[in-house]
Amino acid sequence: MKTKTNSGKSIKRRDFIGGVTTAAIGLTIVPRVVLGGRGYIPPSDKINVAYIGTGTQGLSEMPNLLKIPDAQIVAVCDPQKEARGYYDWSPKGLLNKLRETIGDTNWTAGGDNKIPGGRDCGQQIVERYYAKQTGRNHKCAAYSDFREMFEKEKGIDAVKIMATDHLHGVMAAAAIKRGIHITMHKPIANRLEEGFQVVEMAKKSDVITHLIPWESNGSMEQVLAWIKGGVIGKLKEVHNWSNRPVWPQYSGLPTDKPDLPEGFDWDLWLGPEAVRPYHPHYTNMVFRGWYDFGGGAMADMGHYSLWTVFEGLELVNPVFIEPNRSHVCGHRPDASAYRIENDFSFPFAGSVRFIYPKNDWRDEVELIWSDGGIRPPVPSGFYNNNKELPIEGMMFKGESGIIMSSQFTLKEPYVLSGDMKLAEELKKEVSYDRGSGIEKFIQAVKNNQQADGSFRKAWPITEAVNLYAAALRSGRSLRYNAVKREITNVPDVNKYLKREYRKGWGLEEV
Repeated sequence: MKTKTNSGKSIKRRDFIGGVTTAAIGLTIVPRVVLGGRGYIPPSDKINVAYIGTGTQGLSEMPNLLKIPDAQIVAVCDPQKEARGYYDWSPKGLLNKLRETIGDTNWTAGGDNKIPGGRDCGQQIVERYYAKQTGRNHKCAAYSDFREMFEKEKGIDAVKIMATDHLHGVMAAAAIKRGIHITMHKPIANRLEEGFQVVEMAKKSDVITHLIPWESNGSMEQVLAWIKGGVIGKLKEVHNWSNRPVWPQYSGLPTDKPDLPEGFDWDLWLGPEAVRPYHPHYTNMVFRGWYDFGGGAMADMGHYSLWTVFEGLELVNPVFIEPNRSHVCGHRPDASAYRIENDFSFPFAGSVRFIYPKNDWRDEVELIWSDGGIRPPVPSGFYNNNKELPIEGMMFKGESGIIMSSQFTLKEPYVLSGDMKLAEELKKEVSYDRGSGIEKFIQAVKNNQQADGSFRKAWPITEAVNLYAAALRSGRSLRYNAVKREITNVPDVNKYLKREYRKGWGLEEV
């Protein structure tokens, strides 16, 4: 939408929403209550949101956006049209959630009538929810190609990106170049160089950006008070471990060629990645286990737990990355055993150690990420009391003590060992609730202010998760030059930090 001023000058809708005064453009505003009753928000005052990614996670998060009065979804986009071949955590959980959202206990997803998914489902949920709320028909456009959507839907103010990991970077770049505000799920990109370029684009742009995991991160306030106060001595190690992967991991590339589901544009799903035959083992819930399409367990879960740790401890530019990973063996036709060489999928389990250089207030720190059931050595404070480490957790290990988080993320930390008297003296009242990320993003767009979880602050976690992937993929300990964003001791690994884009899919082309 463009608004004409008395001077004839046009103001773009996205600039207009950001707070241009009515006096400056010579408009007379009729109070909303006159138009539609108390609490009514005219469509012209709402943030027009495009929604990319209507798989199970995308549909699961859609109701929270639909319920925000200041926003309206005007278009959905997904290369898969119908609900075919989707997986979820329970057979009816998502279906029941969507039925409740639209107020229809008999609604079905169509397709194979198993798990909801696809742009048809997304479009139906949007249209039926708004029709229920307003008593009027609401038209939601549907696209298979986000590039076409951005070109045709000129009134889009913001976009929520819920696509597979390998498409995040190109979609975000396309939005930034068009001045469209972005809220997106992790990671920013599943290649280091692409992530860097997108972060830099965000820094140079006025576009408001928001990475969804920020609000789940808890707070470092109490932990920093204990560390800087000397409760555990000099900080030496930070451990974070997850029970992921909770999706199938494959030790071999697919060899069969099943039929492509009806209405699924496989070429668009591949996006910037190399062409290969369709296979369901690549898509939907299982994409995250492939280096080409996903970011592995750390990209999946580390954004929720470690972003605030990177910020609080000022961890950036690691100098050394050491992987440890599981492997899979097979039998040859001659009955001999062999280890399967695998640079295409993440391991079933692994750990990666990062060494971060000292700064002006702390010494060198090691960050150890573990997944697939691997946990750090059990501290004496646990085994002396016949306790096991939880399957997911976080631990800060100093020279003379240990701080534990009560959860996987930084919530309700406690001192396991160290100067307990000092720990009590430094106890703080800390709020660990950051509120609703999507509501805060919509308000950030309306107020024309950067969101708390801006892309601009996300380079350290983006850097780490992509170095994690490169280390596991190569199986080599890596020395990293952060200025050049290069591996110096094994130059061949640098190919894993960049993407070879298909024609039409480069950041400068989308």
